[in-house]
Amino acid sequence: MNAIWTIARKELSDSLRNRWLVAISVVFATLALGIAWFGAAASGQVGYASTPATIASLASLGIFLIPLIALLLAYDAIVGEEEGGTLLLLMTYPLSKSQLLLGKFMGHGLTLALATLIGFGVAGIAIALLVEDVGIGALAVAMGRFIGSTILLGWGFIALAYLVSVRVSEKPVAAGMALAIWFFFVLIFDLMLLGVLVASEGKLNPELLPWLLMLNPTDIYRLLNIVAFGDSSQLSGVLSLGSDLPIGAGGLWLGLLVWCAVPLGGALLLFKNRRI
Repeated sequence: MNAIWTIARKELSDSLRNRWLVAISVVFATLALGIAWFGAAASGQVGYASTPATIASLASLGIFLIPLIALLLAYDAIVGEEEGGTLLLLMTYPLSKSQLLLGKFMGHGLTLALATLIGFGVAGIAIALLVEDVGIGALAVAMGRFIGSTILLGWGFIALAYLVSVRVSEKPVAAGMALAIWFFFVLIFDLMLLGVLVASEGKLNPELLPWLLMLNPTDIYRLLNIVAFGDSSQLSGVLSLGSDLPIGAGGLWLGLLVWCAVPLGGALLLFKNRRI
């Protein structure tokens, strides 16, 4: 465990030195405050609308921003060390491949978690202090659930980035595959699912359709932050299938955890079998 924590501290220190943590926190705080106060501008209203509407808007922002930042943060975790000639050096220390990968995951995960907590936490505190008649308890619960799910989403995409990083041998290839993963889960998956629904002309098993959303962590994330308020009217497009999912918020939390564990387990297995 000491070896894992040592690697984690190094990654966290690198993130502080490279200004990753500060930059991500500032971006999150700025966008969150902007959405909180101007998210309803399209409807002619300027100012804080409501907690459910704000969380839904922040979740819509999160599905674009969090996966991209997580992938950029971690895509070169292993292949970058190999190209820089430091991976072989690290393996000469009393350090196993599993400890190295888990330490890097812990370090990158802490970086993203701290940035998320600081950035969105600042927005939550500003709302509590500046908005009159806002329910502090309800806001704290909603922001806590939102920040927790955002962190899990980011960890899932860090694990996917590791899966790429241990599989390829060149950083440009890893960067390209990381962007392909972002495009697929954030932009393409829902379009593909919608195309399948239209092409099937209702022939697919209706009990199976809602479960297809569990194949995309960003859909799980959005469902969790919308369904939690008990308002299914905000579910549109393919997300409307989520209203028929026979699982509650607990099942959605479990889905995000699975999306963290399975890619990380795959990355560990590939890294153990990788020749250095």
